Amino acid sequence: MVYTQEEVEAHLAKLEGWELEEGRWIVRKYIFSNFMKGISFVDEVAAISEAFDHHPFISIDYKNVTLRLTSWDDGGITALDIKEAHQFNELFEKMRSGEKR
Repeated sequence: MVYTQEEVEAHLAKLEGWELEEGRWIVRKYIFSNFMKGISFVDEVAAISEAFDHHPFISIDYKNVTLRLTSWDDGGITALDIKEAHQFNELFEKMRSGEKR
């Protein structure tokens, strides 16, 4: 079931860093301390995506990784997008907590 814009915004209020873009994507940019940490993150994102059988659009710009999610078959944002975004945020926090600051 596709969420309404209001439902998406309510979920995003509890989902750090994610924003609604063009009314059909949820998007987040993750910033890493170096290129290889971003690549490691993308490797883990790929594994999570395969487990969900739901794949984001991924852009890698040096130390920045941008993920875009939507449910094409359903025509918008669904619970699957929100659940997967939570998983990506948990992964990011796990990787960031392992870095020396």
